[in-house]
Amino acid sequence: MGIKDSLNPAFVTTKLDAVINWSRKFSLFQYPFVTACCGMEFMAVYGAHYDGARFGAEIPRFSPRQADLLFVVGTVNHKMAPVLKRVYEQMAEPKWVVAFGACAASGGFYQNYAVVQGIDRVIPVDVYIAGCPPRPEAVLDGLVELQRLIQDEGPRGMTGINPRQSKEELLLSRD
Repeated sequence: MGIKDSLNPAFVTTKLDAVINWSRKFSLFQYPFVTACCGMEFMAVYGAHYDGARFGAEIPRFSPRQADLLFVVGTVNHKMAPVLKRVYEQMAEPKWVVAFGACAASGGFYQNYAVVQGIDRVIPVDVYIAGCPPRPEAVLDGLVELQRLIQDEGPRGMTGINPRQSKEELLLSRD
């Protein structure tokens, strides 16, 4: 009787997933897609006063192939949407997306033909951080919420489908 016979496979897999998710939530490699004024608040989060490094997301990666967390900070217009989608597609799996500020989440006060009214029309979003611009405390709360999602639910899956997004919404966003 070997070790495989004595252990229940579901027990080992569940514990292994918990350890992997725990390590993922404290080693977020971020890619900042900063386009507007929210960038100042984004930089303030990683300064000495708020110290975003203690949440495991300190060093930005400026190559999407080295990142697993995409911060979309600021306004995204329709000309920039294909670039954002390409950056998202180049990121390695598993990957997470944070919509930072009112403009990224809903278009903000730019209710016109040129601005994407929420980046969730282009790519799936995991956490929305409200505000114009959001306070650094709200950003830290968003990071904690993302860490909770990673620990409890793990990655979305290798297809890029967000379980919190319906299939119809995903099909519309891929066109």
